[in-house]
Amino acid sequence: MTAEGALARVIRSAAGRAAAEAEVCELCAAPVAETHPHLYDTADADVRCVCGPCSVLFAGDGAGDGRYRLVPRRRLRLPPVDTAVLGVPVGLVFFVPRSDGTVTAQGPSPAGAMRWEVDAAAWRRLAGECAPLAGMAPDVEALLVNTARGCEQHWIVPVDDCFRMVALVRREWRGLSGGGRVWPAVERFFAELTERR
Repeated sequence: MTAEGALARVIRSAAGRAAAEAEVCELCAAPVAETHPHLYDTADADVRCVCGPCSVLFAGDGAGDGRYRLVPRRRLRLPPVDTAVLGVPVGLVFFVPRSDGTVTAQGPSPAGAMRWEVDAAAWRRLAGECAPLAGMAPDVEALLVNTARGCEQHWIVPVDDCFRMVALVRREWRGLSGGGRVWPAVERFFAELTERR
């Protein structure tokens, strides 16, 4: 084989790997853009990538027989919220009200998300004091909180933002305390959040 033929084979192989690694819609297998919609799968409690046309199928209430819920794009920065009343002992955490009336808290760790059940009555009292919390879409929106290392950041975000943050912490964490990369990465994550109505 000539050098040109070997180079062409390497290029074709790399292109094939890149195509295989490209994200696709998990409903119709069409390629999706880097920024794309997501569906929350209530049966698997997981987020699915979808293309624009498939996302339209789930835009209304009751679409998809309730199994899939379109993850909204809204982001809303809040003034400080006293989440200490919810009894979660970490400063980087997100709270998700569920369709069944329960509330879960999840915090990123080197192994993925740690999960706690939150007292639903305490959540309702907090939502009574902070009206935007009462208007959150169950399962697909979260209260994302960062009070670690002197920060005071509170956001209502789509749950896919929270899963991105969990993946970022897992990827950047080193050693027992996180190392020198994780906290600057978390700061960048919050600095890049922008409000979307």
